[in-house]
Amino acid sequence: MEATGAGVLVAALRGHGVDTIFGIPGTHNLAVYAELARSGVTCVTPRHEQGAGYAADGYARVTGRPGVAVTTTGPGVVNAATALAQAYSDSSPVLLVSPGVPSDHPRLGRGYLHESKDQSGALDALCAWSHRVTSIREIPAAVARAFVSFTEGRPRPVHVEVPADLLERKGTADLATPFRSTPRVPDPDALDEAAGLLRAARRPAIVLGGGARRPGDDEPVTGRLAMELAERTGARVVTTVNGKGTVPESHPLCLGATLHLAGVRRWLASCDVVLAVGTELGPADLWDDLVLTGTLIRVDVDPGQMYGDHLADVPVVADAALALAGLAVRVPGERHVPAPEDPVERERDEELRDMTRRWAPQLAALREAMPKDTVVVGDNSMISYHGAIVGMPMDPPGRFLFPAGYGTLGFALPAAIGAKVGRPDRPVVVLAGDGALQFSVQELATAVELRLSLPIVVAVNGGFGEIREEMKRRGMPPVGVDLHAPDLMTLASAYGARGREADRPEDLREAVEEALKTPLPTVIAFREPR
Repeated sequence: MEATGAGVLVAALRGHGVDTIFGIPGTHNLAVYAELARSGVTCVTPRHEQGAGYAADGYARVTGRPGVAVTTTGPGVVNAATALAQAYSDSSPVLLVSPGVPSDHPRLGRGYLHESKDQSGALDALCAWSHRVTSIREIPAAVARAFVSFTEGRPRPVHVEVPADLLERKGTADLATPFRSTPRVPDPDALDEAAGLLRAARRPAIVLGGGARRPGDDEPVTGRLAMELAERTGARVVTTVNGKGTVPESHPLCLGATLHLAGVRRWLASCDVVLAVGTELGPADLWDDLVLTGTLIRVDVDPGQMYGDHLADVPVVADAALALAGLAVRVPGERHVPAPEDPVERERDEELRDMTRRWAPQLAALREAMPKDTVVVGDNSMISYHGAIVGMPMDPPGRFLFPAGYGTLGFALPAAIGAKVGRPDRPVVVLAGDGALQFSVQELATAVELRLSLPIVVAVNGGFGEIREEMKRRGMPPVGVDLHAPDLMTLASAYGARGREADRPEDLREAVEEALKTPLPTVIAFREPR
């Protein structure tokens, strides 16, 4: 085709199925926005580029399609960088497209607007890769490479930079045919070895991480196959935070998203065979060290995971669903549910009660109010990681989106907007503390503009509650953590949203039920019990 660089860029995106982008127009990307408007792409405008990145991430997690963010040069790109680093940590397919300084720009700079020393290099340190194109002809190949990277192995965010002058200049380019990948097939010998160990195991365990569920998969095949293996072998199943919702937590063999509980880690360390699927078994998942005494079978599309903190005794480098299907064939047996191991259940339940006691009535009210297929988007707040993750069981097709690993604040509201834009048919609920909410509270304006039925449940503790408690455990006085909490009802009204206070559990349940039916976001606040 013959067109401007911006025209070629948008045509390449459209050729790969992109119909929605999240971004903010700026001086250097106006040519891109002109082409987006002509092509019929839906442009969602968050109030901050970090919000655009989180929204693209939330969109990707619930649709199974890459989320695309568009920013301008310099500060626009850097504002989105934190969201991309979070997407990298959580293996989320996000594409950031931005202009860069002109192609003839001197390396030492000359005071160009939004000038950076090395914008692409900065992003390359946070993403899977960043690529600066050098010609209009190269643009389709760069876009195609991005989409290929999302389907080959572990999906992670990437950045494509187009010099600002190329966006305005006319040229010719051949559009690339979208690449159709096939899932990585497991090695039969590795499956045979793994199956033999599972058949002979006396105390097996299954650990499922975020890689055990494909984004957009409402009824995860991997979860069903994992539970089949569990029922045939008597294995207990535990998930990481990103694995929450992969298997029904109501199942008697499922321990829930409790990998970080001390009692569950001790039980896991005592198992003779551990099957870990799509998980790093990293410190952010465990909250502490884990010493395994049994044989470790690892299933992952990323070969590098076989040599992480926990070396695989039996490495199975493959698509999780194909690997579990292969194991299910090799581990026959009647479907039965053995009696629960009471010591594990008892110790887990005691820890859960202790951890979630302050929010237990509110969590129960939320469970009653939310339909089974609700997408819950939690921020890095105590109500999420000490509350909902462990104290609000979830069955498929429910989803729980959380900024694990990198652990950003301000994720929940913009990510929920992206999730709701991507799946308007699904109920979506935000769960955050007042401290985390204020990192991205301006995105209330975006949710109002889009008229999203979005309950935003806020646990108010007057600052950064977890850090406050860490300070107390260190024996130090609280410093910089006791913060002024705004009047959230007035703030919601100022943005054009609705607001409700709901300190009683029954009020919370009613407020969430009503908010799910209202074509506007609703901020629902309650005081966190002490």
